[in-house]
Amino acid sequence: MKTRVKWLDHMTFVGESESGHSVVMDGPPEAGGRNLGIRPMEMILLGLGGCSSFDVLMILQKGRQKVTNCHVEISAERAETDPKVFTKIHAHFVLEGKNLNQKQVAKAVSLSADKYCSVSIMLASTVEITHDYEIIEASE
Repeated sequence: MKTRVKWLDHMTFVGESESGHSVVMDGPPEAGGRNLGIRPMEMILLGLGGCSSFDVLMILQKGRQKVTNCHVEISAERAETDPKVFTKIHAHFVLEGKNLNQKQVAKAVSLSADKYCSVSIMLASTVEITHDYEIIEASE
């Protein structure tokens, strides 16, 4: 896997993926940025959310669960001194569907965190990561 990050100007960069997609990254004004894009550390959390959501949905769909909506809310704490790494991350999954099985949802979240999500597993070697979920019954 390869990526490329190119400086545009000020503190604005464009990241290009091997699969042909791009994302703009920028810093806050107090660091010379213009707030034109996502922060690199935010991208790490988005990567975690995308990776784990992908796993959870795949597992539930294979289990014939009828998920109609899914999102994950991720909160993180960072160290106060440089390099200001993440110290805690919490992922809260919100799954909506018809008659979702609580045990299957719990197992899907756990399997993603402990076995399948490479981002979560990689980060867990240095960051305390917790997960939980809620189930919302879909209306007719």
